[in-house]
Amino acid sequence: MPLDIPTPLLLAIVAAAALLSIPRATWRWFGLFATLVHELGHAFAALLSGRMVNGIRIRRDHSGAAMTTGRGTVGTVLSGIFGYPAPAIVGAGLLWSVFNGYTALALLVGGVILVLTVLVIRNLFGVLVVLGSAGVAALLWFSASPEVQGYALLVLGVALLVGSVRGLVTVVGVHTSRRGQLATSDAYILFTRTGVPSPVWLLVFATLIAASAVFAVSIYVGSPVASTSN
Repeated sequence: MPLDIPTPLLLAIVAAAALLSIPRATWRWFGLFATLVHELGHAFAALLSGRMVNGIRIRRDHSGAAMTTGRGTVGTVLSGIFGYPAPAIVGAGLLWSVFNGYTALALLVGGVILVLTVLVIRNLFGVLVVLGSAGVAALLWFSASPEVQGYALLVLGVALLVGSVRGLVTVVGVHTSRRGQLATSDAYILFTRTGVPSPVWLLVFATLIAASAVFAVSIYVGSPVASTSN
């Protein structure tokens, strides 16, 4: 069932999420999970568009790669688009799950996805990131009460939303002040494959992230919890 979360507690959860995704000390570790979600966003979009996922790599510097093959431009474009917005989309989905009473299902689905991801990881460090993430999910599933699970997913969801914004700021910085790193930008890669200028793709990323954030806020505002706390 949905959690009963008063506004002060929700603000504390947001603060905890910010501590995961803003300071360098914690982002050093949580950013690896955000990178994993980013690359899974590429992979899922590729699969949905009929492409084949050949492998995923996660590196210590928070870079990664989702290697896919297939014909046609549509699949390439969709796969390229849903990297940076993926953490925000997943974060909003986690918040929706908690506020609508699907915490256990979200945790189960997330854990299964992480276990299956091991099959397509192509470097040892990436395997360690996935296994560590799956281990946390398993610990919550087997040891935590439903209420604690809900709080944990709320923190994770908000942290992914913040992390997605952080990722967007980083890639915009690549295009404005670190142009020597353009080859690492999904927006630039999409430009080379479609001819559509990189700023257009950056705007697409920003729109999807903003839409996810608005959806996340609307979930809480429209929930019975917000109504009673007001």
